[in-house]
Amino acid sequence: MKNFTTRYLKSDIKSGLVVFLVALPLCLGIALASGAPLFSGIISGVVGGLVVGALSNSQLSVSGPAAGLTAIVLAAIASLGSFEAFLLAGLLAGVIQLILGFAKAGIISNYLPSNVIEGMLAAIGIIIILSQIPHAVGFDEMHEGDYFYINPAGEHQIFTTFANAINFIHPGAIVVVLVSLAILIAFIKVPFLKKIKSIPGALVAVLAGIAINETFKLTGSSLAISDDHLVSLPVPESIGEFWSQFSFPDFTQIGNTDVWIVALTIAAVASIETLLCIEAADKLDPLKRYTNTNTELKAQGVGNIISSLIGGIPMTSVIVRTSTNIDSGGKTKIAAISHAAFLLLAVVALPSFMNKIPLASLAAVLLVIGYKLASPAKFFHMWSNSKKFQFIPFVVTIVAIVFTDLLMGVGIGLAVSVYFILRGNLKLAYFFKKDKHVEGETIQMELAQEVSFLNKAAIKQTFIHLPENSKIVIDASNTVYIDHDVLHLIKDFVYHGSRDKNIWVELIGFRKEYRIDNSASHVTSIVSDNGDLVSPSSITNGEKVPSNVLLVSELSQV
Repeated sequence: MKNFTTRYLKSDIKSGLVVFLVALPLCLGIALASGAPLFSGIISGVVGGLVVGALSNSQLSVSGPAAGLTAIVLAAIASLGSFEAFLLAGLLAGVIQLILGFAKAGIISNYLPSNVIEGMLAAIGIIIILSQIPHAVGFDEMHEGDYFYINPAGEHQIFTTFANAINFIHPGAIVVVLVSLAILIAFIKVPFLKKIKSIPGALVAVLAGIAINETFKLTGSSLAISDDHLVSLPVPESIGEFWSQFSFPDFTQIGNTDVWIVALTIAAVASIETLLCIEAADKLDPLKRYTNTNTELKAQGVGNIISSLIGGIPMTSVIVRTSTNIDSGGKTKIAAISHAAFLLLAVVALPSFMNKIPLASLAAVLLVIGYKLASPAKFFHMWSNSKKFQFIPFVVTIVAIVFTDLLMGVGIGLAVSVYFILRGNLKLAYFFKKDKHVEGETIQMELAQEVSFLNKAAIKQTFIHLPENSKIVIDASNTVYIDHDVLHLIKDFVYHGSRDKNIWVELIGFRKEYRIDNSASHVTSIVSDNGDLVSPSSITNGEKVPSNVLLVSELSQV
């Protein structure tokens, strides 16, 4: 693991810097929208990176204050009467999460179908775009935690803010966001800029935004962006004032029933959001690693205990920062830890400089991230690869999340996905036959006639616990239906997981429509080092067949 971490150290720190630029406005905005001190959001972000990042089993997840908890925190602070009483509720929520981790409650993440996870990611991308366009044009009325707020008139905050922003366009913000976007796109598209690995495009875009606005100010231009539209970190005048920003739980409220109700609510919502994000992170992971979700719940519990002890608001594993980490090239938890170190440095040593950053520049960074999460290619991919049984729940999840909130939207998407699965998969139960095995023996896995996503957890656990240097035969000769998620799980294991443990895999009876081998006109295929299925006849005399090839037998075709 040490060599693996060192190998990606430079790219992880670079990714951590980009995540920091995204996390900074989120930490401040979510705290503000929650009715909590601004500094409490920074505390949560720092603890989420340093503590949860170190303890978590996930190599890619980034934790911090979450928009999904904003309404709960806002209402709880008001109902409990003080921020200190709320901190006690946050601490108790962390203890409850620890208990959930030891009780192995994390297993529920295995029962989330991929179309719902994909829909959740696309919905978050759409929400990011909708919420950042007002910031991009200089209208900063909506805070980062107000994504799902619906006012008393029944109007959705995102859409009302989006409409109002048209009447408050700031020309200086437009200039900054356009230049920032041009820089970000150039770092993605221009060949020689793409080769620059040590400097993230997001950093260049933000520095350019600062330079442009400072030039506007020096020249007395009407395009100058005022302080209301810049980052607003607290700037303490002395060490004593800095330490005064920390708060501590009011333990005299331990017998208050309302404190316990808030704690249970936070623990439940934060745990569910964390498990959703972890499942999404594992799906996006280019190295196809599995996260121990029970360990993650324990890490989140410890993080929320420490955060609450020193005045931080509750945290979860968060999708925006996690997807930013993955997209920026993060490979290990060093990225999450380094992002927290940058946050801490910004607060302690550079608050005045950070307060020169235009929100329009940061909006440009988030707009690019949102587009990548919800690009049209994602929709075409879901339709072309899965048709209505995957596509309809995917779209329903997106619409439900955008118009309600994350948990309700996921619940609606899950219900629709289960409906389609039950309609097409109510015939025979899944059965699994596993011989007692030791290292070096052959394991037989026979798939039933119907294999749904509900069987994903058992199959995944089997793959995880297979001994090194063994052989597994996965027999699908009797199957008439294998769920999309299970097929992806098997492919990921064949292409990646089996090689890590030197496991030989033989696939028997996988039909052409299962798309294990899209060019299945032959009996035997070879999995090459780059993960492609190729026919032995297509290997020329000059090519070297890898020593760890995996044979795949296709005995049945329709």
